[in-house]
Amino acid sequence: MKTKTSPALATVRTCCRVLDDKKAGDLTVLDVSVQSSITDYLIIATATSAPHLRALRNDLEKALDVENVRLVGVERAQESGWVVIDAFDVMVHLFLAPVRERFGLERLWRDATELAVSKILQEPKAKAPAKRVKKAATPKAKAPAKPAAKRKRA
Repeated sequence: MKTKTSPALATVRTCCRVLDDKKAGDLTVLDVSVQSSITDYLIIATATSAPHLRALRNDLEKALDVENVRLVGVERAQESGWVVIDAFDVMVHLFLAPVRERFGLERLWRDATELAVSKILQEPKAKAPAKRVKKAATPKAKAPAKPAAKRKRA
């Protein structure tokens, strides 16, 4: 199993955030590193329609590009109701609901470890910045007021 700071897990986190933001249904993450020699994680999600499926794929590709994740391949034939995005250590399977039910990837990979998506979506806890102690302001000594210039009387 990969460590929590692995690049693959960072890719999983990016994918899950995009899919969650875009309202993908039934988001599932499987750690298949023990069962598979070709990938470490499978992400499975359901789209509500063909346009939603296309939007999920487009947004995932953009987010992975921003993160400099090299894609091995993308199956773009949406008429099948199943899109696969292969990012080497992470494979994302996007389905329309009836297609997902028919192929049942979760059943095929039932020996894999399912990861809690809620934990994946949480930001890694960053160290709180050290609080600065404010020094008491020392009042500056006021310069003595200059005497008003005397006017010459003519």
